[in-house]
Amino acid sequence: MSLAQVYTREQIGIEAIEVRVEVYLGSGLPNFNIVGLPETSVKEAKDRVRSAIENSHFIFPNQRIVVNLAPADLPKEGGRYDLAIAVGILIASGQLKFANLAQVELLAELGLDGQLRPIRGVIPSVMAANKANRLVYLSAENQGEAALIDTARVKCAHSLQQLWHDLSGQQELDLVTPLPIEQKITPTSVDFSEVKGQPMAKRVLEIAAAGGHNVLFSGPPGTGKSMLAQRFPTILPQMSTQQALETAAVYSVSGKPIDASKWLQRPFRSPHHTCSAVALVGGSSKPKPGEISLAHNGVLFLDELPEFERKVIDSLREPMETGKVTISRAAQQVDFPARFQLIAALNPSPTGHYSDKRATPDQVMRYLARISGPFIDRIDLQIELPRIPSAQLLSSQAEEDSATIRARVIAAWQKQQQRQGKVNALLSVQELQTHCALTALCRDYLGAASERFKLSPRSHQRIIKVARTIADLAGEREISQACIKEALSYRAFERMVATLG
Repeated sequence: MSLAQVYTREQIGIEAIEVRVEVYLGSGLPNFNIVGLPETSVKEAKDRVRSAIENSHFIFPNQRIVVNLAPADLPKEGGRYDLAIAVGILIASGQLKFANLAQVELLAELGLDGQLRPIRGVIPSVMAANKANRLVYLSAENQGEAALIDTARVKCAHSLQQLWHDLSGQQELDLVTPLPIEQKITPTSVDFSEVKGQPMAKRVLEIAAAGGHNVLFSGPPGTGKSMLAQRFPTILPQMSTQQALETAAVYSVSGKPIDASKWLQRPFRSPHHTCSAVALVGGSSKPKPGEISLAHNGVLFLDELPEFERKVIDSLREPMETGKVTISRAAQQVDFPARFQLIAALNPSPTGHYSDKRATPDQVMRYLARISGPFIDRIDLQIELPRIPSAQLLSSQAEEDSATIRARVIAAWQKQQQRQGKVNALLSVQELQTHCALTALCRDYLGAASERFKLSPRSHQRIIKVARTIADLAGEREISQACIKEALSYRAFERMVATLG
């Protein structure tokens, strides 16, 4: 047989596109060509594959070899094609007899000694191969990631020779055993019981966790803003298996390690305020995920918010609405998921507090003006944290722990899933009218408040969503006027700016 066809995958964002590796051995002078838009790293596969085949005690054909990577208009990059090309050559040259080529996919880089090396983006590729009902062969070093996908059929090999023994039926490799669910859950090291005081902040985070809302803390240094944010994931419902796989896929594409013992726990990302828009949102010549995608299904914490560049902050506006980020380049356009909850924190003035007399009102306003109105519009809950009295810091009174708060959060979250299949923060305008209908009294009250505080239509809708979450936590079927009042009270930043103005 002088022609072989093997399947593999190209990584575009978090999508794994099927690629057919066609290998043809023909007459003519010995030559080795790879066609189908290969980048430099793919062209260099010729030397890696030749050395791997010879050092694995196979014969490299002394013929004209043409490798076509189809589809031909899709750019190919990386060493992930090495194994498929090598196996294709062995089959085309008659050194490997295997009839079920259409039922397998091969994904691994080859060392010069024939050892299989790991690649990035294994999880999306294995998920796509599983959907196509194919068995996947990987490097043994990728086994940990592959084990996270319960339904996939995966075999891992250490070398090309070991893979040949399995494909030829001489010594079969074992299928990768999915990781038991018990090993995917681990307790956290932080707890809300460690936070003294700040009952309003804890209440706000409980509402945010139950309804999927964004939060803005303002307050002088030392009031516990960072401490509260770091403990926020401990009261969130655990991710579903599908959500965990989506998040793990982003980490896999980024080449970041995945801790299998914590993979059902929601990610917590806290980039420094000096990070660029590309680092936060994603980008580069070959688009890669940024911090907001690494926080997918989890929490993005931005401390010292006004210290971020304004264009960096504003780059979050669209992902906060759509749950994804689109990165466009001349060669391609890539979508990355970015459904995160934002917890932001700031000092009310550049000196720490606007009442310490060290900054003029103009200086304070210039400092706060670094945050645009449209960005603030997208934050549902805004509160100011007061200083904690020394007596309260030294008090031995027990504080409510994360498990207790989390139980209430899960109860409210389950109500929302049963009623509408999503958290309140994600309700569309039409769904808002269906699931968050207001009484005439509540409509009049909210209308008057909107006029008084000059709320935008977006803020108006977000107040209703927060009120719906407050009602869910209270176990109420209808949104009461008390729920509307409480939701309106969580607009501290807008009131602070209005007071200074």
